[in-house]
Amino acid sequence: MAERAQYVTLGVADELFAAPVEKVQEILDMRPIARLPQAPDTLLGMIDVRGQGIPVVDLRLTLGLPSAPDNENTRIIVLTLAGQNGDLRLGLRADRVFEVTILDEDDLDPPPAVGGAWSGHCIAGLGRRNGRFVTVLDLERLLGEVETITQAA
Repeated sequence: MAERAQYVTLGVADELFAAPVEKVQEILDMRPIARLPQAPDTLLGMIDVRGQGIPVVDLRLTLGLPSAPDNENTRIIVLTLAGQNGDLRLGLRADRVFEVTILDEDDLDPPPAVGGAWSGHCIAGLGRRNGRFVTVLDLERLLGEVETITQAA
């Protein structure tokens, strides 16, 4: 039997999202973030992780949701993504992190084709966990613009 894909489930507002566990390096408590001048709203700034500067993106703002203050559940998920010039390490600010889990079924449903301006380009697919929909993020697409931004900074 093949191993089932594992995901880190995270919450943003009232929604449940998932990131493939193999892309997650570590999960950090919220910490001070050094702001970058003239950076887009979604790019919160930089954090130091063991001597390496890691850009941090606000998942709420990236998904078009209103910003929210940090609280005791806010986390930074440090990811390693395949970038155009090799691996890119990136922090993702989420309201909370739940667990590492498998989804109820291995196959993801494709994003709905609703047309118009919404393309679902940042969604790898929809899964289910305990009867709730889980939106599995296509992290490379969702955060691809960050690579361009941080290289220009």
